[in-house]
Amino acid sequence: MAKVHPDDAARPGVTGVEEEEHPKPAESTALTVWRKSLLFNCDGFTVFDARGGLAFRVDCYGTSGSRRRHAEAVVLMDAAGVPLITVRRRRLSLAEHWVVYDGDGGEGDHAPRPLLSVRRCHARLLRHAHSSSPSKQKALAHITSLSPALPGAYVVEGSYAQRSVAVRDAQGEAVAEMRRKESPVGDEVFRLVVSDPRRLGAPLAMGIVIALDEMFGGRTGGASAARSLLRRSWSM
Repeated sequence: MAKVHPDDAARPGVTGVEEEEHPKPAESTALTVWRKSLLFNCDGFTVFDARGGLAFRVDCYGTSGSRRRHAEAVVLMDAAGVPLITVRRRRLSLAEHWVVYDGDGGEGDHAPRPLLSVRRCHARLLRHAHSSSPSKQKALAHITSLSPALPGAYVVEGSYAQRSVAVRDAQGEAVAEMRRKESPVGDEVFRLVVSDPRRLGAPLAMGIVIALDEMFGGRTGGASAARSLLRRSWSM
């Protein structure tokens, strides 16, 4: 199997928000994302940390019957299979809209705790996507915080098909970036760099990646043009 993991990174918490009396300078987190599940007959993502260890995973497969209760959600898990965040499609919306929830998204008796809203930018809205951003790249989506622990709003710019994407804050600073990676499996493998994990944790950054994959993943025309995970997902 081809080596796909990065050479340097560290794994942050879910939200990435930390309060310190004497905060240390931010250290970026670099992960390698593989658009493939390691489980047989599954679709999803496998994410490696700096040491080549498994950091996160998404394992989805065709569902029927009672398992279709998860058909509108994709769950990002840690290496042990513990749910970290859940990405759900927002129905009855005029635009393509996804919401990122904490944990398993409120399964059972627990109320869902929303963290982020990711809404696709349509062509007629691109010119107004982020007036304060100095970047001239195409805006792909708006991100709005739904939690007091994650203040602010972001815009996603670039090209998902080219694996060249930046998540920028209101000042135009990139808080997370997707970058192409030289790999024998092509665009299936790319780097995810979180510039300050205390502002936006790597799990939330992966939640944004999952939403972008739902919006644009089937339009690449290559090997990565996979079917929607949300239409047939059930995570163990």
